[in-house]
Amino acid sequence: MRPSTSRKVLALAAGGTLALALAACGGQTDDAGQSGGDQDAGKAPLVFGTTDAFGTVDPAGSYDNPGWEVLYNSAQTLLSIPPGGSEPKPDAAQTCEFTDPKTYTCTLRKDLTFSDGSALTSKDVKFSFDRMLKIADPNGPSSIFADQLDSTEAKDELTAVFHLKFADATWPYRLTTAAASIVPDEKYPADKLQPMSDKNIIGSGPYKVTKYDPSQQIVLDPNENYTGDKKLANGQVLVQIYKDEKSLKAAVESGEVQVAYRTLTPTLLKDLEDNGASKKVKVVRGDGTGIQYVAFNTQKGPFAKKEVRQAAAALLDRKTIASQVYNDTVSPLYTMVPKGLPGHVENFKTVFGEQPDLTKAKSLVQQAGVTTPISAQLWYSPDHYGEASADMFAEIKRQLEDGGLFKIELKSASWEQYKKDYAVGAYDGWQLGWYPDFPDTDNYLSPFYAKNNFIGEGYGYSNPKMDELLTQEKSATTKDERQKAFEEIQTIAADDVPVIPLWQDSMIAAVRDGVTGVEDTFDPLYTFRFWLVDTSKAQ
Repeated sequence: MRPSTSRKVLALAAGGTLALALAACGGQTDDAGQSGGDQDAGKAPLVFGTTDAFGTVDPAGSYDNPGWEVLYNSAQTLLSIPPGGSEPKPDAAQTCEFTDPKTYTCTLRKDLTFSDGSALTSKDVKFSFDRMLKIADPNGPSSIFADQLDSTEAKDELTAVFHLKFADATWPYRLTTAAASIVPDEKYPADKLQPMSDKNIIGSGPYKVTKYDPSQQIVLDPNENYTGDKKLANGQVLVQIYKDEKSLKAAVESGEVQVAYRTLTPTLLKDLEDNGASKKVKVVRGDGTGIQYVAFNTQKGPFAKKEVRQAAAALLDRKTIASQVYNDTVSPLYTMVPKGLPGHVENFKTVFGEQPDLTKAKSLVQQAGVTTPISAQLWYSPDHYGEASADMFAEIKRQLEDGGLFKIELKSASWEQYKKDYAVGAYDGWQLGWYPDFPDTDNYLSPFYAKNNFIGEGYGYSNPKMDELLTQEKSATTKDERQKAFEEIQTIAADDVPVIPLWQDSMIAAVRDGVTGVEDTFDPLYTFRFWLVDTSKAQ
């Protein structure tokens, strides 16, 4: 990734005040640098390999990286952030603007059409937001909008109006997320998720889903009804799902796939970096803002008392995890806000130190008044977060048990079961990862610390002071005011410890020689834009 791009995005995020957000988003944008959608089916296909576990791609229920990859490429949102950009630009909208601090009005482009041929109007926009909030899927993304959005109005066929509960400088950014994807009101149920099949996934983006078998293959073909500005560099996308990472590595080495993304283990990536050239494979890297962390059940079980969670934080050694498990392809993280983002304050390092502190941990456990060793289960999901998850949690178990304060039982589950279980409180502590919804510091705070957080009732965290500060930073009118709120939020987070941040990653893909465009999609938004990748000269 171009370093200047990263600096530009983060600098604008720092200045994300209401004054900036009040500016209208007008005119048209072209994510590929050319005007008009090009649906030339004669172009070479992109074969994209992954071991990711795919679930629903209904925007009311999808809230993970694999599902959002499909949505970003097959659906439209009112606004979007172009590759290498930092500000929301029109997508399905022609213009968007705050008409007052709590009213946001978008005018749609004319003649928008879904992939099934039906017209896209403001009724569909209203329906998409109304159903998301009504369904409020426990694993879905409604938390992105629930605190802010009071109601959505279809003022006329082309005008959608959002009435907010409070002035929110981040609102235009929220409309760029895959959670804001527009679906047809006559084809999606209003009170439940859409069943996933080839014919039931309907969007208005540059591709359409023509096959959806998340166990083997997902196919995206050019959407002949697309009228936006994204120009396709390929004629089709074949997403091949592999059972394990060694198989994925072998596939990119043989040329069976052209891009292997995100889930290769550090050991496999190191081998490709050292030996891939002989097999016409290179490793492409970009600055990453993805993070991983441990979440705790704060209502019941061994981690219900915050002193026990604090003791766990005092025993963790992130540097060892980064070096021994991930071959330094990740870096230690001491707050949920990634390095480089405005407001990044390493409170966990200040409070608990970089090295394990057994004396501090013993004192905290004594304050909690619990019997040691504390028996607890920690869960992880290798099919979603990669095979290295098992190695990481083996190391975490070793660190927590060293000194005799904890007795850890490690458990794993498939992602589809895992995300249901943690949301209802079945786990004591569990692995989660986060990729940004939009490039703003709030997106690494509100999702975890707000009362309406995305993790669910099984997490159980709520702190009124946190909610007050989160509202303050979103409605702040100056950079200094936001910064002060960010710092206070992270101070409370290191005291309450509902989650423990572990590491921050890089964007990494193994790519066949001759494939271009992967570097262009690697930016802090962490979105893989299939339409940018040209495979016509793949070797």
